[in-house]
Amino acid sequence: MNNEWFECKVRYEKTMETGLLKKVTETYMVEALSFTEAERRFIEEMTPFITGEFTVTDIKRARLAELFESESAEADRWFKAKVAYIALDEKTGAEKRTAQQVLIQATDFRDALRNLDRCMAGTLGDWVIVNITETNIMDVYHYKQAAQKPEFEQ
Repeated sequence: MNNEWFECKVRYEKTMETGLLKKVTETYMVEALSFTEAERRFIEEMTPFITGEFTVTDIKRARLAELFESESAEADRWFKAKVAYIALDEKTGAEKRTAQQVLIQATDFRDALRNLDRCMAGTLGDWVIVNITETNIMDVYHYKQAAQKPEFEQ
């Protein structure tokens, strides 16, 4: 089973702190097997939290190598980091970099940097941080395997 991450956007009318309704678009990450399943699961996850109508406006594959969650209750932001793994070509002696994207949950930029360092500490090869940017991702929904129905009822 090879799950992938999908970036899903939803548009709906949100009640602001002032009591006024405002159309907003929010981004979420959904772990799923396919686009179809990502949309179905995303709608299931969002339905209890949104009153009224909403529209899934976009779903795209997020090319993430890793997702690092924080154990801190205050970590309410998501940061995307580009990490380059460094390898030496034995024939030419040239340095080769392979870039990958990771998602990090943190309270702020410094916390994201600390969490990335902590999570990457066990990496066997050399690596460098190319960049870290804060995202507008609101939450992450992990893959849940559907309950299997028995093939034959007794």
